[in-house]
Amino acid sequence: MTQTEPEHDPSEQTFDVVVLGAGAVGENVADRAGRRGLSVAVVESELVGGECSYWACMPSKALLRSGSVLAAARAVPGAAEAVTGGVAARAVLARRDTMAADWDDSGQVKWLDGAGIELLRGAARFTGPRRLEVRDAGTGAATTVVARHAVVVATGSEPVLPDLPGLATARPWTSREATSADRVPGSLAIIGGGVVAAEMATAYTDLGSRVTVLVRGARLLAGLEPFVGEAVTSALVDAGADLRLGVQVERVERDASGVRLHLSTGDVVVADEVLVATGRRPRTADLGLDAVGLEPGSRLEVDDRMQVTAVDGGWLYAAGDVTGRVATTHQGKYDARVAGDVVAARFSADGGGEHWGGPVEAAEPWSRYRATADHEAVPQVVFTRPEVATVGLTEDAARDAGYPVRVVRYDIGSVAGAAIAADGYQGTAAIVVDTEREVVLGATFVGPDVAEMLHSATIAVVGQVPLSRLWHAVPAYPTVSEVWLRLLEGYGL
Repeated sequence: MTQTEPEHDPSEQTFDVVVLGAGAVGENVADRAGRRGLSVAVVESELVGGECSYWACMPSKALLRSGSVLAAARAVPGAAEAVTGGVAARAVLARRDTMAADWDDSGQVKWLDGAGIELLRGAARFTGPRRLEVRDAGTGAATTVVARHAVVVATGSEPVLPDLPGLATARPWTSREATSADRVPGSLAIIGGGVVAAEMATAYTDLGSRVTVLVRGARLLAGLEPFVGEAVTSALVDAGADLRLGVQVERVERDASGVRLHLSTGDVVVADEVLVATGRRPRTADLGLDAVGLEPGSRLEVDDRMQVTAVDGGWLYAAGDVTGRVATTHQGKYDARVAGDVVAARFSADGGGEHWGGPVEAAEPWSRYRATADHEAVPQVVFTRPEVATVGLTEDAARDAGYPVRVVRYDIGSVAGAAIAADGYQGTAAIVVDTEREVVLGATFVGPDVAEMLHSATIAVVGQVPLSRLWHAVPAYPTVSEVWLRLLEGYGL
């Protein structure tokens, strides 16, 4: 009797690697995993390009840039006289739309096509190890997707709304609404004291809103060095924002006059809109994690190879916000490169294969197969005015980790390059030094355009460059980077 082949199920698709999420992190995982010939599919239920492209990094920085440029011009005589007005809100919003590609992901889709990566539109849920159901949001049609080797979760994070009476029905903004708004409200209340709160307070103050920031803690940007929050708070107040520290919102209501926020102080803040910027959580609630033995809604804990530690078999990986390790796009993309390279090395024909040997298992920290920088070398920029740039450990974090620490601070405005950059330049630089090894553990800069100085600090921290060698890295004169020399002199070199 002739044996017949089983009929192919058209509703089932198989790939070597399946990536959940087509944001910046997922795109990087897919790209790296596919470089050694693995077939890769990316599943996305929204826009290809993800949060950063359409509702975070790109549109938010576009909203902030015009005010920053105006402030820079006003600080230089000769240019200041040419500035005759404030920020043109309509033009800013139009440029923001361009930076967000008018929320059209066709360009990103074209990139996936060019890279040979299959795009599956829909929402994915695990049905078992390496098996997923992908359901099209429009048609409702379901497809079974099977990964021969690996699934990588890169679904990012989502805003958290605190459990405040009346908040959910008051139609609050989250970061998405703040970065994609088609009009500037006359007044905006912001609940929160982190990066999103500080940046959007700066942007909307520039755009002409009356901004009130309600911070539960004792200072703005509490996770950074204390002088950071002090500088940004002072600048926001000078710009006209109302900052209230140490207050709690007890209930919220929306009526004909706008949104009313009742505070623990007994005061009531009334605003046209309210932005809630109180944190984010991993976007895993609807992934069917229970089908693979994980808790729905939980973060996916990974090792430095980006392999999910609670799942056996070496087939499940995660990168970006969903892991809880990182909270920036650039660091998520770094994790994505590691995850993609690990998957490619383990499963491609010319990699380590499925025997768990070869380059991945033998790799040391700081290799391409270990996301070592996540622990003590994460860079971050806060695009407020003044800008904030930081990398590595703060003084408190370094002491908590048991390092012998000395901190050196210097007034950036005292270097010649700062005087050239702007009249009355105000800023602070600080380095946290491990006095035993004499290497930089962390660095923080606050001041105009300090973001452009951050990568040199990141190299110093990642490279663990001895101060005695760093002293030979001569800063060009007259640039603001001369502050590095002053910091090293302050240490005694």
